[in-house]
Amino acid sequence: MTSVEDEETVEDLLEDPPELPADRFLDRELSWLAFNNRVLDLAKDAKRVPLLERARFMAIFSSNLDEFFMVRVAGLKRRMAAGVAVPSNSGLMPRELHDAILARSRELVTDQAKLFAEDIRPALAGHGIEILRWEELTSSERHQMTELFENRIFPVLTPLAVDPSHPFPYISGLSVNLAVLLRNPVTGVRQFARVKVPTILSRFVPLGEGRFVPLEDVIARHLDQLFSGMQIIGHSTFRVTRNEDVEVEEDDAENLLFALEKELLRRKIGRPPVRLEVEEDIDNKMLELLVSELDISEKEVFRMPSPLDLRGLFSIADLDREALEYPSFLPKTHPELAEVETAQPADLFAALKTREVLLHHPYDSFATSVQRFIEQAAADPAVLAIKQTLYRTSGDSPIIDALIEAAQAGKQVLALVEIKARFDEQANIAWARKLEKAGCHVVYGMLGLKTHCKLSLVVREEPTGLRRYVHIGTGNYNPKTARMYEDMGLLTSNSVITEDVARLFNHLSGMAQETHYKRLLVAPHGVRRGLLDSINAEILNHKRGLPAGVRIKVNSIVDEAVTDALYRASIAGVPVDLWVRGICSVRPGIPGLSENIRVRSILGRFLEHSRLYWFANAGDPRLGIGSSDLMHRNLDRRVEVIVGLNNPKHIAQIEGLFDLAFDEGTASWWLDGDTWTQRTTGADGEPLLDIQEHLIATMGQRRAVER
Repeated sequence: MTSVEDEETVEDLLEDPPELPADRFLDRELSWLAFNNRVLDLAKDAKRVPLLERARFMAIFSSNLDEFFMVRVAGLKRRMAAGVAVPSNSGLMPRELHDAILARSRELVTDQAKLFAEDIRPALAGHGIEILRWEELTSSERHQMTELFENRIFPVLTPLAVDPSHPFPYISGLSVNLAVLLRNPVTGVRQFARVKVPTILSRFVPLGEGRFVPLEDVIARHLDQLFSGMQIIGHSTFRVTRNEDVEVEEDDAENLLFALEKELLRRKIGRPPVRLEVEEDIDNKMLELLVSELDISEKEVFRMPSPLDLRGLFSIADLDREALEYPSFLPKTHPELAEVETAQPADLFAALKTREVLLHHPYDSFATSVQRFIEQAAADPAVLAIKQTLYRTSGDSPIIDALIEAAQAGKQVLALVEIKARFDEQANIAWARKLEKAGCHVVYGMLGLKTHCKLSLVVREEPTGLRRYVHIGTGNYNPKTARMYEDMGLLTSNSVITEDVARLFNHLSGMAQETHYKRLLVAPHGVRRGLLDSINAEILNHKRGLPAGVRIKVNSIVDEAVTDALYRASIAGVPVDLWVRGICSVRPGIPGLSENIRVRSILGRFLEHSRLYWFANAGDPRLGIGSSDLMHRNLDRRVEVIVGLNNPKHIAQIEGLFDLAFDEGTASWWLDGDTWTQRTTGADGEPLLDIQEHLIATMGQRRAVER
């Protein structure tokens, strides 16, 4: 995907760009909270979302918020502590932004707690799924839990008292804990103790027949066994969120792998807290002690109804209750890769000699396309080499197994494993070492950059000579998330693209200093510049009376340079459509600035994850797909790839997706200025089209016809 004008020509032909207002950006962090509110909207949507899936969205909301505090709020607090008084792009100073985040987060978790207590929990109970307190258990259930406590829980508990000889214990991040107030019956002295709720059992312990009890309730009922001879005055649950972001000073590290392992150890100890969640009826003296010992501000305390940590609803959502779940869905093999009459798996290399295949997951099966591509390459004696990037993958990845098989068969295998992938660092280190032991060449990313691009390259010996085959995707090589994430990918043997990818792999693994490609845009050098050129070209096309327009689908858009280019396109009269799942700093619909910009967000059964870039290009549309969102980290601190597509059928397919997403008959969230509005029903009260359910139905039918 290349620009139609070179940089100098575009800038010479464009008029002086208009000045843009200072308040043109929505704040990144507050926009993320708006995204998580949309997740909560799904949990509220009883008409369109099955009950267990609503419970799952409640758990996703909690998990999302945990990570937000561990990374984004932690980073903000680091800047505050360092005295970095630089405003965000929205103009908010760090302390102002921190206060705004805490206030909005408090509103959201209050809304979530109310939803759980007044809607989700009663609805679950109505279907025979009850989350009970100890007082609600039958005598036989209490006896059952007492036996469980004595046999499985008590042996692993470590009660920690606080007194002059026992300092306040370290509270690990995200653990659920019991704060216990004790009295010595002899001296009358009060003491504080902490009991960590273990993770060996489910957060909600099954009682049988769809009945569950929070694990901390079972422990609380048996505290007298932990503190024999002491009087239990009171107890309450609490939970601490800590800074869990990994920082590696790569410039000073002789060995990136060693440096990261040291930092992962630091993650487990000594990380400062960024949030304290407590039960709303906690004893004030107990709370004062926690706040003091944890060295946390009172404004960072969240008083909440029990149970804390609703991530435990993941286990409830996984119950086998078909009527309360999304209907079962089985991805189909892409018709151009479908199995032949002999019932043997399709020969992907034979198929790719004559065509490029555009995959759309999860509607197109990952297992019979991308996974099959790597597995066939590993087993094919004609294949000489496989090169692969791995950002995140699953614990039992067949792709890892295929790469190991290929190396053991004598093939040259290069695996570029990004060991700095947040929260997957430990797993990726383990996979990297396993690959190395099998004889693979393993590269641990690049100094100062994360390798986020999704690339596979296969080199094959054929009668006509060596031929390369490539997969370029928008999502990770993870068979598990490929069933839940919406992504796209291109399988091709096009010599221009495969040459580009081969040169990029040489850049990633060797000393090559490649920055120019024919069909690829590659960050950190080329993606922002290429997209800015394309947007400017659309402004020129509009001025010349030619077809012009920009359509972009991303997870997030924050980059100021790209945002300003889109504003200038809107001012010039170019229609701009932005399909954004998460963070959006663009303010659409502002007179004189962005009245030609539309922003939509779609959340649902699948996580919308593909990144698509479409430009009208004077009536000959240009389109790119790839790994890059429009954020500073993607454009400046990661290796990202966008590949240009030129097959008219592929372009039409993606244009159809944009048409659906922006159709007023499609359920979505609309952003107007700084306000998101959910639209799920029409003026007649009838439900609007669910784009994902529509694609499940129509792509299955269309694939059958194409075959």
